[in-house]
Amino acid sequence: MKNYTLEILNELTINAEKVNPEDLASFIEQIKTAKHIFLNGAGRSGIAIRAFANRLMHLGFSVSVVGEISSPHSKPGDLLIICSGSGETGSLKGLAEKAKQSGVRIALVTMKPNSTIGKLADAVLVLPGTTKTDNNLEDSSFAQPMGSAFEQLAFLSFDGMIMNIMDEIGETSESMFQRHADFE
Repeated sequence: MKNYTLEILNELTINAEKVNPEDLASFIEQIKTAKHIFLNGAGRSGIAIRAFANRLMHLGFSVSVVGEISSPHSKPGDLLIICSGSGETGSLKGLAEKAKQSGVRIALVTMKPNSTIGKLADAVLVLPGTTKTDNNLEDSSFAQPMGSAFEQLAFLSFDGMIMNIMDEIGETSESMFQRHADFE
């Protein structure tokens, strides 16, 4: 039995060091200037982005996950954040196209900046990893299958962005807790 957790953490550390800090700053600026923030992703990327939506709400931003019954109508000045490793997920491409037509800015977290959604996006944060269709894992000594490394790094990067925003706007865990759900 091998302890793969240490290898996973090493892979994520190597990948995190490749993230462009200027792209990260641009992404955060899109968040801070948005009137309302819509978020969406599919599969495991969708799970990571829902956690991000929750923390943005704890910071006091007006947010909603696309498809939820309480999601409002979009307006120019709003932001759509999409998490898609490939940038080619059909439902997310359609959503990005509609957002662009509605004057909604788009921020994308992806491995493929030149993807269909990447070309529509106002800000792109590139995270290294392999997509679910990349089967050539022999290029490195260790790589997780499918999109696991991307999805994990997305989750961690979202938490890192939250901490950066906390610093910039003067929020603390205590002030955020005041916005935490009390009906659980």
